[in-house]
Amino acid sequence: MKALLERGHVYATRPPLYRIRYRGETYDAMTDEERDRIIAEKCNGKPDQVQRFKGLGEMNPTQLWETTMNPETRHLKQITVEDAAAADRMFSVLMGDAVEPRKEFIKEHAPEAEWVDI
Repeated sequence: MKALLERGHVYATRPPLYRIRYRGETYDAMTDEERDRIIAEKCNGKPDQVQRFKGLGEMNPTQLWETTMNPETRHLKQITVEDAAAADRMFSVLMGDAVEPRKEFIKEHAPEAEWVDI
């Protein structure tokens, strides 16, 4: 896979975190901040519906096409060799046999967690 990364042929799609509906219009938000801005500016603070996507499995086929698969509207991020190396290091910390690095990661990043879905 390294050759594909080096040649720039590997991409990941970035589906929205939220879908907001207001008076027949649909808005997608990638972050909590963007959601709040859309609700304030486009929906006058009163959206008809706010849907949070926890993962692609929560989308119906139409939503998946509109947000993630459609070449006209999808958001792609090119994955680089550096991205893959960083992901490999993180995977080793979080899923590896060594407990101490995982505990340190959790201690360091726990204040950043707004909520945990248990």
